[in-house]
Amino acid sequence: MKNSKISLRESAIVLIVALAIMGTGVIALHLSPQVPVLLAITVVIFWAKLTGFDWNAINAGIKDGIDKGIIPIVIFILIGAMISTWIAAGTIPTLMVIGFKAISAQWFLPTVFLVCSLVGAAVGSCFTVVSTVGIAFFGIGVTMNFNPALVAGAIVAGGVFGDKSSPLSETNNLAAAVVDTDLFDHMKTILWSTIPAAVISTIAFAALGLGHNHADMAKINTTVAALSSDFHISIISLIPIILVFVCAAFKMAAIPTMLLNIFVSAAMMFLNNPGLNITKASNIITNGFVAKTSNSEVNLLLSRGGIVSMMPTVALIVLTLSLGGLLVHFGLIGAIMTPLASHLNSPAKLVTAALGACIGVNIFVGEQFLSIILPGRAFKKTFNNGGLASRALGRVLEDGGTVLNYLVPWGVGGVFIANTLGVPTIQYLPFVFFSLLCPVLSLLSGFTGIGLKKTTVSETITKNGKVVPAQN
Repeated sequence: MKNSKISLRESAIVLIVALAIMGTGVIALHLSPQVPVLLAITVVIFWAKLTGFDWNAINAGIKDGIDKGIIPIVIFILIGAMISTWIAAGTIPTLMVIGFKAISAQWFLPTVFLVCSLVGAAVGSCFTVVSTVGIAFFGIGVTMNFNPALVAGAIVAGGVFGDKSSPLSETNNLAAAVVDTDLFDHMKTILWSTIPAAVISTIAFAALGLGHNHADMAKINTTVAALSSDFHISIISLIPIILVFVCAAFKMAAIPTMLLNIFVSAAMMFLNNPGLNITKASNIITNGFVAKTSNSEVNLLLSRGGIVSMMPTVALIVLTLSLGGLLVHFGLIGAIMTPLASHLNSPAKLVTAALGACIGVNIFVGEQFLSIILPGRAFKKTFNNGGLASRALGRVLEDGGTVLNYLVPWGVGGVFIANTLGVPTIQYLPFVFFSLLCPVLSLLSGFTGIGLKKTTVSETITKNGKVVPAQN
């Protein structure tokens, strides 16, 4: 095991090389992210061996990284099963039919953003939004001849805003815990970013939808006819999505919520299809639903889901978390952040550096939670010494960490969205206005002081890093 400290220069070189490999492979060469990330892992391991790290240290880094992703991996597998059962039970087809009848083409994009925001606020998870109502909206948008990347952008933007507006959100709770502040105080503080970003996003989506005054009604009618003839379209089919809201109201955790939902949806599959047997149902859950309607576009839209469909996502998450685990375990991330955090004194510099750290962790590690935890630990004391309240750091962690993970092609969020909706991250990225605006608004607050919470009561950092009122 290497005992010497990693220098800032050495760390920067390794990180730049890893980023260049992944960026060139995914963005320039349009490769699937798995291979560039695997190559980056190889380079980091090669560097580690050259500089004296043994295999025990390398294995420990990989294990530490993957350990943080076990629960998300299980959730993604369950989401795959839930998507296929929701389609087979008629839930997603029913949502599509309702959407076709209730939403005009002109107001489709802002409606998608706002509805996904409301659902996200209720359930506290962007992943759940995308994999449920998101798929239905995506099908509606494609049928209305909207750019698929634009529709995906509206879905993701709404899901992220909803996530940031929910007390059930895991990342909201994590950010508040990392900076030692009350959850609802934290949520009030991030409104300085989320509300303006949401308003601007709504206006942007409304403007982009103005050119779609006339939908192809013949195509829509054909799609509705195909859905109605091959799926059970009724209010009863919406029971699974109602169940999601009920579970959220009772604050049930994600895994039991999804297991219950899969069970109920599977039961509805049998009720709606008397000829269905256990073998066929198992195949739907495992390999996904295959639509066989008279409409080829409907077949393409609704042939998806299943546990197997999530395996490419799981593989990339394992690789990305392995890379992140190595970078953290070897001290490469800390070698950049620690000296950066310790030499800052003005609010503008603090906010800029913390945002950069969150974005950097997202790019290099690709994991939402670590993009909050690592910069949060590194900058907590520095923010306090600079006269900024803990809530100010919490807001920066959300604006630079949580919301941007969905825009990283090899990040956990970006991989999931691309796999679920079938739109590459790079294509929908320019349309996720909410996520793009939040760090900009946070940066502006750092320079102007607007919405930037200062220490109103004297605070101090104890030796264990906890923020407590100072003794007079």
